[in-house]
Amino acid sequence: MKHPEIQYLKLMHTVIEDGKGKKSRGVHGIRSIFGYQMKFDLRYGFPMLTTKKLPFKIMLNELFWFISGNTNIKFLNDHKINYWNDFADKNGDLGPVYGSQWRKWPTFVDIRTGKSANKETPKEFLEYQEIDQLVRVINEIKNTPDSKAMIVSAHNPAQIIEMRLPPCHAFFQFNVTKGKLKLHLYQRSSDIFLGLPFNIAQYALLLMMVAQVTGYEARELVVSIGDGHLYYNHIEPAKEQLLRKPRPFPKLKINPDVKNIDDFKEEDFELIGYDPHDHIKAPLVIL
Repeated sequence: MKHPEIQYLKLMHTVIEDGKGKKSRGVHGIRSIFGYQMKFDLRYGFPMLTTKKLPFKIMLNELFWFISGNTNIKFLNDHKINYWNDFADKNGDLGPVYGSQWRKWPTFVDIRTGKSANKETPKEFLEYQEIDQLVRVINEIKNTPDSKAMIVSAHNPAQIIEMRLPPCHAFFQFNVTKGKLKLHLYQRSSDIFLGLPFNIAQYALLLMMVAQVTGYEARELVVSIGDGHLYYNHIEPAKEQLLRKPRPFPKLKINPDVKNIDDFKEEDFELIGYDPHDHIKAPLVIL
């Protein structure tokens, strides 16, 4: 079997060779392709890329931030995560991004029926509610594992205008087959050099966490990408990375005593055997 990381390297090579030039909202243009998929079988290790060193604790704490529903950068800054700073407003707020949608999706119901309100619903019968998508999907995995609708969405068309950055990793879906839990992530847009390695590791981590709290074995992460791109100033660093041979993926050990998605802490995770090539510096492109 080929090393799973080859899929990522092949994606970078394809974008460099066959990608089409496009403008972006930032200073730098991009080379882009549309439509790509990778699959990572977790029996072959935790998919943290080895052809350049990645910061596990930063990835972990950013995922905690998503899970918490927090949308202010203070928690991130407290954990030495600063790449969201330029997106935030003067109060450090980012609007209803990722975690807000995962844990507090806004909706109005008709209190007479308990169903979604519509334009015909009189104001006196409107009630504002928030849907905890993540808890709901965890309960579905536990109680109706054959469901084909175990989805969490960060893409809320009604609130895109309020978000300081539209969600790149737009939604994810769980699947249970023969006692094994899988997760399929869809990314509308993927910064291949800087963002995608984080997304792969974080969603594999989320899969393992949800598997633990629901009692299943975490088996496979599927990543589907809409617009996959390299910024022009990332092409040379990408070429450097393509010269490197992948090393074995590390293992990830999680404290088995944690049974609630909100109870995980940094000390509950141990990355074992991570032996990557050196880090490759590349500037973050601010949109």
